[in-house]
Amino acid sequence: MDEFAEVLRAWRDRIGPSEVGLPAGARRRAPGLRREELATLAGVSVEYLVRLEQGRARHPSPQVIGALARALRLTDGERDHLYRVSGAAVPSQRLVSQHIAPGVQRLLDRLGDVPIGVHSAAWDLLWWNPLWAALTGDPSGLRGVDRNVAWHHFSHAPGVIAFDDQHAEEFSDDLAADLREAAGRYPDDPALAALIARLRAECPDFERRWSRAHVARHRSSTKTATSTPVGPIEIDCDVLTVPGSDLRIVVYTAAPGSPDASKLALLNVTGTQALTS
Repeated sequence: MDEFAEVLRAWRDRIGPSEVGLPAGARRRAPGLRREELATLAGVSVEYLVRLEQGRARHPSPQVIGALARALRLTDGERDHLYRVSGAAVPSQRLVSQHIAPGVQRLLDRLGDVPIGVHSAAWDLLWWNPLWAALTGDPSGLRGVDRNVAWHHFSHAPGVIAFDDQHAEEFSDDLAADLREAAGRYPDDPALAALIARLRAECPDFERRWSRAHVARHRSSTKTATSTPVGPIEIDCDVLTVPGSDLRIVVYTAAPGSPDASKLALLNVTGTQALTS
């Protein structure tokens, strides 16, 4: 068995299902994650994961390696080793990071009573908790650019989060300005450059805002989740950043004691149960 296959299997065996928000269940022959569980978390097929662990699949893509590193909660050093032994280049600090450090992940795990989504500096959705999926729709079936907030917004893809006119204008401006700032920090990132080029070519509203050369970061705002199982919920949206990685942690909350807070609490029970049933 080659080094990639060996460490992949070892790191799968060492992480328990409770560490990634899965029920432990009964009759586990090994203490770690099942292949089916890791495949789901990483967004790959079970068959492909089996081939990787048996050394029969060679040269997985950087996207797959990154997804496996996040699912296995690897440290930066372990993630870099996984890239090296796969034959891929270790991600440069001049490229947009898509790695969530274990310490940040443990902090996110403790905030399960609020919807949380973690995005890269390019606004690719990297991770979300069950309440986020219940509130905004399950993104697990989305791939590539369809998981990008800017593409989803400016291409007018169907969504369930609504703004009033003022917040819609501010959000569009902030998103375009934030991508311009990211492009300045990561000029060598081909995926970010391709995203911006496609937005400029296919989305006139983005091109109009991009041409203003405004540089900023997305601010807090108020939104409404329009299509939840418990009815519309008005939520406050705050964006937190992780120093050193440029991750954007988007947190949705409702005012304590409000009808919207009650709906959010109910959704945390009914909506998340529906996702796992």
